Amino acid sequence: MSPTRQDAWSQDEDLLLAEVVLRHIREGGTQLQAFEDVGKQLSRTAAACGFRWNSFVRKQYKSGIELAKKQRKELKKQAVSTPFQQTSETAESKSEEISETAYLAVNGITYSEVIQFLEDLQKKAEETVKAEDERNRANERIKELEKKTYYLAAENERLTKNLKAIEEDYRSLMEIMERARKMVVLQDEDKQKKVKFQMDKNGNLERIEK
Repeated sequence: MSPTRQDAWSQDEDLLLAEVVLRHIREGGTQLQAFEDVGKQLSRTAAACGFRWNSFVRKQYKSGIELAKKQRKELKKQAVSTPFQQTSETAESKSEEISETAYLAVNGITYSEVIQFLEDLQKKAEETVKAEDERNRANERIKELEKKTYYLAAENERLTKNLKAIEEDYRSLMEIMERARKMVVLQDEDKQKKVKFQMDKNGNLERIEK
C-alpha cells in the first residue's frame, strides 16, 4: 500500500481532480466517489481530495460544473426514470451538500488540525515577507556603501595626486634655495679674493682693491 502523501498539489493533479469530479457529476456519480477515485490514483486520502476541491479547484471550474450538471440532466431525460434512479438522484444531491467537515471527520482529520496547518502556512508566509523586506533593505545598504566606497576611492586618488604635486614643488623649492646658497657663498669668496693689504711708506697697512 502506497504511503499517504502530504506534499503540495501540482497543476497536473488539480487537473486530474477536476476531470474525475466533472465526469462523476456528468455520469450521475457522487463527489465522494470521485474523491475516493482520485485519492487512489494520487496516493492521497479522499478527505484531502475533497478539501482541495472545495477550497481551490472548484472555484476554477464553475462553468464546467454547470455544464456537467446540464449534461447529467439531459442523460436522465433520455433514460427511463425508476424508483432506484430517483433514490440515487436524492443521494447524489445530498452528497453534493456534504461539507468539508464531513470529509475531514471521515478520515480522522479535525478542524483544529486544519486551522493549525493554515496558521503555520500564514506564519511561514509572514516570515518570508519579513525576510524579503530585510533582504531588500540589506541590498539598499550595500548600494549605499558601494557609492561611498567609490567616492572615497576617487577622493583618495585626488589627494594622492595633490600630495605628489606638493612634494615635487617642495623639491624644486629646495633645489632653488640650494642654488641660491651656493651663489652667495661663491660671491663672498670672490669678494675676499679681490681685497689685498700692503704696507705704506709710514708702515701702516692699507687695503688695495683689485
